[in-house]
Amino acid sequence: MKRQDTPFEGGPMDGRVLPVLLGPTGHPPKTYRIPVPDAGGGPPTVLVYRRTARGHSRRLGVPQGWKYVFDPEGRGRGGPRWPWSKPSPRDGTTPDAPTD
Repeated sequence: MKRQDTPFEGGPMDGRVLPVLLGPTGHPPKTYRIPVPDAGGGPPTVLVYRRTARGHSRRLGVPQGWKYVFDPEGRGRGGPRWPWSKPSPRDGTTPDAPTD
């Protein structure tokens, strides 16, 4: 498996560079989740970082590398946004729930 040294920006990992496994396409994963254990023995806190391009080439606009940027909300995107898909509920209720 190939690895690439990838920098992290923002959050507790700011300024660190970690070796990240590359996928079959040669890109690191779109999201990188880091579980941090709780000192009191509770459930671990999960830090979420999103992949962004480090820079682009001048002529073709090809990404010159990748970096991870801290996502304080930490919500995962549920896949592609199709025009016929229902919007994700933000208040915790299901969109199909009948209202009385």
